[in-house]
Amino acid sequence: MSSIPFHLTGDALWQRMNRAVEKIQERLELTARTLEQAGVPYAIIGGNAVRAWVAQADEAAVRTTRDVDILLRRTDWEAAKAAMESAGFVHRHAGGMEMFLDSAGAKARDAVHVLFAGEFVEADHITPAPDVAEAIAIQSHSTLTLEALVRMKLNSFRRKDQMHLIDMIDVGLLDSTWTRRYPPTLAARLQELLDSPNG
Repeated sequence: MSSIPFHLTGDALWQRMNRAVEKIQERLELTARTLEQAGVPYAIIGGNAVRAWVAQADEAAVRTTRDVDILLRRTDWEAAKAAMESAGFVHRHAGGMEMFLDSAGAKARDAVHVLFAGEFVEADHITPAPDVAEAIAIQSHSTLTLEALVRMKLNSFRRKDQMHLIDMIDVGLLDSTWTRRYPPTLAARLQELLDSPNG
């Protein structure tokens, strides 16, 4: 079985690891600043929103994420697209998703991914995506409220989403009282994680 040679060590390895995290933060900051300057309502969602909330309780529990995910209203799409392209991002539609790449040659995983408020992300989801109004300012950027973020994570419930929810449970952001906030199917998923966080 072939393997990737472990050729980076010492400072070179740490610099690459640190730079990867910095690039994601820079992409997030540029996106937020661009949309704010254009007057386009948005909300930070996904792993970066989880990081923001987990950091409120325990900064040591913050998990890195490779994606920048944002929520927009469909009616603001053209304005958002124009603003992001003016800031140097390259728009791409792939796999049924709208995204903005750092450059024409960038990989889809190194992108800003867009979801639309009030629309079902997947056909089998129980509830649609929240509206951008379900957001608050965290470090001056519009970030989805904890209740709405948890609802999105319970809808998707992929392994990544489950780990994000477990992180929030571990730092005390979520407990059994939260099950009352969601429809029965989503409440059952949360209870499952509360009961057996290690699977």
